[in-house]
Amino acid sequence: MASMRRGPDLDIFQYLSYRQYLDDWFSAQKAADDRFSHRLFARRAGVRSPSLLKEVIGGRRNLTPNTVPGFAKALRLRGESAEFFRALVRLDQADTHAEKNEAWEHVAASRRFRQARPIDGGMMRVLSNWYYLAIRELAQCQDFDPDPVEVAHRLHPRISVAQAREALDTLFELGMLVEEHGHVRAAEVSIATPHEVVGVAAQNYHRGMLQRAAESMESVDRDERHLLGVTVAIPAEMVPTLKAELDAFQERLMHLCDERVADADTVYQINLQLVPLSAGKRSSGGKR
Repeated sequence: MASMRRGPDLDIFQYLSYRQYLDDWFSAQKAADDRFSHRLFARRAGVRSPSLLKEVIGGRRNLTPNTVPGFAKALRLRGESAEFFRALVRLDQADTHAEKNEAWEHVAASRRFRQARPIDGGMMRVLSNWYYLAIRELAQCQDFDPDPVEVAHRLHPRISVAQAREALDTLFELGMLVEEHGHVRAAEVSIATPHEVVGVAAQNYHRGMLQRAAESMESVDRDERHLLGVTVAIPAEMVPTLKAELDAFQERLMHLCDERVADADTVYQINLQLVPLSAGKRSSGGKR
């Protein structure tokens, strides 16, 4: 019997979704030899179910610590590539935000990933550290000085000079800061960020900004801050209406700020939150 033709080995460091990698890898093998099958992959991976690969790709099942090594072997991944595959699995399947952040650190630590997807790593840093966007907004002020020492000194709370330098470098690399005629200014850029990055980074962003708001009660004079809160009882079906109202209010605030950006001299954070403080009423049949 003639041996099967081997399909190309895809660069896993180009991926942030292990499921997409599996899908593309299988398609590449199938294109190279139409005799390649899910059953053959299962045999090479040492798993009993011939449909496991298809179900994992479709998101109907997850990999486990027991099946990951076999999959890596069937995919012909070794060394750093195999470790990166494991990190992608953890990033996708982590149950807690802390676990997702830990998995991301393993992904971002790979030199080959940083070379393959520098923008994704950069945007993760921007969204996960409150001072990156604060520095970008600070650059809209007329007296902005891009010196890391000056930037570190102006932010509240202060950051280290090393943090300021790294943030400035990243913002320049992403095109969020540009230098023109000897002056540094904030630039409008549109960067498509994959949901694997956005999901983790968005939580980091909001956690960081909520922490800044909480700290302001002790570290900022009352005439320089304004904290509002109201606790209300509402029907659950009203939540979409309140979300729409908050979105519209945010747009109005952004319009007001944009009108005065030419006169900007400081950076503020505006937080809008709508969070449930109770569960819905239990029905006679038990929990809803």
